[in-house]
Amino acid sequence: MKGFVTEFKAFAMKGNVMDLAVAVVIGAAFGKIVSSLVTNIITPIIGLIMGGIDFSDLAYTIGKEKVTYGVFVQSVIDFTIVALVIFLVVKGINSFKKKEEAKPEAEKIVVPSEEVKLLREIRDTLQK
Repeated sequence: MKGFVTEFKAFAMKGNVMDLAVAVVIGAAFGKIVSSLVTNIITPIIGLIMGGIDFSDLAYTIGKEKVTYGVFVQSVIDFTIVALVIFLVVKGINSFKKKEEAKPEAEKIVVPSEEVKLLREIRDTLQK
């Protein structure tokens, strides 16, 4: 049992597992933000453009059972909107990164490593 606990602790404390846990938490929070954006801002605007169409009430009755295919159609539309918003956000972030990477070398601040600093000190001391 002690070996199992030690092995599990080593597994759980690996960098990849911790990074994944943080990514899941941040992803869930970001998902809530995107869902709120879609639900409260984008969907009402699209509803105004499309004349307030809501597919969630569409249904087909077979015998005594009701097949609510409209809920599925509405979910597909919601997914498409969420996917589009996420795509646009990621595209914006990527274009910002490209602009940062495209800066000339003169604008980028290069911090020398400790080894380089030490070698410079030695050089300066020898020159005196």
